[in-house]
Amino acid sequence: MEQNGLKKKYGLFTAIAMVIGIVIGSGVFFKAQNILDATGGNMWTGILAWIIGGIAMVICACAFAVIATKHEKTNGAIDYAEATCGKKYSYYMGWFMATIYYPAMTSVLAWVSARYFCELVGWDIAGAECMTIAGTLLVSSFVLNSLAPKISGKFQISTTIIKLIPLLIMIVVGTIYGLATGITVENFTAATNAATGDSGLFKAIVATAFAYEGWIVATSINSEIKDSKKNLPKALLWGSIVIIAIYILYFIGVAGAASTADLAASGVTLAVNNIFGNIGGTILTVFVMVSCLGTLNGLTMGSTRAMYGIATRDCGPKPDTFKNIDSKTDMPANSCFIGLLCCSLWLLYFYGAIITEIGGNTPWFGLFSFDSSELPIITIYAFYIPIFINWMRKEKEESKFRRFVLPIMAICACVFMVFCAIMGHGVFPCQAAAESGEFSFPVLFYLIVFAVIMALGWVLDLKNKNKSNDLLTEKVAVENKEENIEKSKENQEELKKQDEDNAKQEVLETTKQSKEKKSKLKEKK
Repeated sequence: MEQNGLKKKYGLFTAIAMVIGIVIGSGVFFKAQNILDATGGNMWTGILAWIIGGIAMVICACAFAVIATKHEKTNGAIDYAEATCGKKYSYYMGWFMATIYYPAMTSVLAWVSARYFCELVGWDIAGAECMTIAGTLLVSSFVLNSLAPKISGKFQISTTIIKLIPLLIMIVVGTIYGLATGITVENFTAATNAATGDSGLFKAIVATAFAYEGWIVATSINSEIKDSKKNLPKALLWGSIVIIAIYILYFIGVAGAASTADLAASGVTLAVNNIFGNIGGTILTVFVMVSCLGTLNGLTMGSTRAMYGIATRDCGPKPDTFKNIDSKTDMPANSCFIGLLCCSLWLLYFYGAIITEIGGNTPWFGLFSFDSSELPIITIYAFYIPIFINWMRKEKEESKFRRFVLPIMAICACVFMVFCAIMGHGVFPCQAAAESGEFSFPVLFYLIVFAVIMALGWVLDLKNKNKSNDLLTEKVAVENKEENIEKSKENQEELKKQDEDNAKQEVLETTKQSKEKKSKLKEKK
């Protein structure tokens, strides 16, 4: 049996391995530091954040697995959005992913990759050198994906294996080292400070979303899984559980190498250097950096094709331009260019809004400074809600559990993630700023930026539709004109034929009359 020309070749265990390989990326390496910072070094609160974020991922993944088994010929969130909510909704989701989600994530990974390189050579991670390297890595990744997509694909496969190495080493060695030195026990038993309340938990949960992101991509393999109706939900469930376990164990392993306060300030590089020394730490940091480059490459793959995906639906700005495929590279060159442009703008924003503050300077964008590595991911959860609602409304033949229970649980998970973002990136920062007589509500100003970009998408799509309507009207007018000309030609030919027939008839009549006269003359004679 085949679906879309793809054979069902993967069993359950292979599918589980693929889910794990797709989801595990670079987020765990630097978001562990963010979580410790948000929770004030409280390990128990940090682990709780990993568990809650993971549960949200599991529930949503299982709900999408059900949708995927119903729509086996679709792949990815935008296709599921179109299948359940219609073409217009899928366009706005695609526009968001092309202009905000992919560019924001890709730009952050460019900086993260550059950060680990700078830590290796002793450069300031908030300095101009780091941003120059980040920009170079970003452009290089786009060039690789645009001009040599096959090499890019091979690089992606190799980094999938490499990224598991530092995780497993830190889980095993870090845990043993921490238990032997007593650092792990000390970190778990240390008194928590004021930052370990609800504000720290909510912000930490949002931080885990970056590390867990990517599970939706795993649903794209549904058409290649044997007995996908049973095996895909199992693969997503067990794969997600394994991922949660790996992340928590890594979190504990890292905490075995240094105090949580130091880790919150310096990150994973401090942990690997404490355990393995400068040489061993350098080697392991290189593995981490390569893992980040692999994730950067994967996100670049999505960025280069994002506008193309919109254009193939004849939506958005200049669809004929962006769905054009280069004959030499077999890649949508125009879509690649606009992807690089968007990523560059978001990299500049990330530097001005977040990195400058890390360096001890005032953010460039004032109130409009927000964390572009986390809020776009939470927005994706918000986009999922109408998909689940429409699934419940339309799929009347499904069982009650598949039609109602699972989607309702997924909606609750999505709403909870949005709530965490509002509290962790809105209410609590506002309360903290109010104590010093200032105002800060990052999520509000993110929504303003979001609204402006989405409005731009609406205007460009409307312009494209008006242009399409004008072209259609012009085409109809041309066709009508051609049809009238054709009819006129037919009428003229018909009249000409009638004239010729009449002339022939007159000749025949004249000839007949002449013969009759001659005949009468002969009779008289």
